[in-house]
Amino acid sequence: MSQVAAENAETAEAWSGPLFDRFVQFRGSVVQGLAAHGEAAIAAHPPAPGDRVLDLGCGFGDTTCRLAGLVGAQGAAVGVDVSEPFIEVARREAAEAGAANVEFGVVDIQSGELGGPFDYAFSRMGIMFFANPVAALRNVRTALRPGGALCAVVWRRKLDNDWVHRAELVVDKYLEHPEETEEPTCGPGPFSMANADTLTEQLKLAGFEQIALLRCDLPVKLGDDLDAAVELTMALGPAGEVLRLWGDRVDEIRPTIAAEIREALAEFEGPDGVFGPASTWIVSARAPQA
Repeated sequence: MSQVAAENAETAEAWSGPLFDRFVQFRGSVVQGLAAHGEAAIAAHPPAPGDRVLDLGCGFGDTTCRLAGLVGAQGAAVGVDVSEPFIEVARREAAEAGAANVEFGVVDIQSGELGGPFDYAFSRMGIMFFANPVAALRNVRTALRPGGALCAVVWRRKLDNDWVHRAELVVDKYLEHPEETEEPTCGPGPFSMANADTLTEQLKLAGFEQIALLRCDLPVKLGDDLDAAVELTMALGPAGEVLRLWGDRVDEIRPTIAAEIREALAEFEGPDGVFGPASTWIVSARAPQA
């Protein structure tokens, strides 16, 4: 494992511990929901056959294997993540699938050695948690060959992801972000790159060119029914983060919060499950040619 920047140590602890556990628990819903946004990004900005690609914040490694298949046997895909448990799963499952042109590493993208040069870097919801996003993006840019491409998916505003926003509003009625907690936090959070102007400026400061943001609106499945959807929103996202940090200190009001979130999400339920409106940015940029 490469050294983790001191300012990212708590984030690494969260993603290697409680957040990993929760993503394993809700893996089916989370991966299925995010996959559509990842596929839309790959369709808009695909790697070329034979490319050497870097998957940033690769999680379970499903996107890394997907990219490996696209670049073919003459190419290769490298997945990196700050969480050792995620990388352990990614390595095991890639080996079980017989993926020959993939490899994985535990790396802090902000401060670690990424290798390279790569032709193409990709991220599906993996670049929003750095304490210093400009430094992290600069590290990615230096790992790309001159003219190399970056394609990333990040969340747009909470207001444009109403299932997240509604659950957070319910929790906010009862709880504030705790001033003291023994639980590690996930850093700036999933919506840290939601502002288009801020994100564009970060990419410019990191040395990227030809920066473009494309809005992508695709629903994400929250569960087969409202009970499953409530459980997911109380475990992940901004509402889930506040509840996690409070822990068992708020057990008495959890049923009330759950009931109100259930009511807030009710209109998203359909015959095939609960689908929340979701909006992301598909980000594209290039390293300078010289």
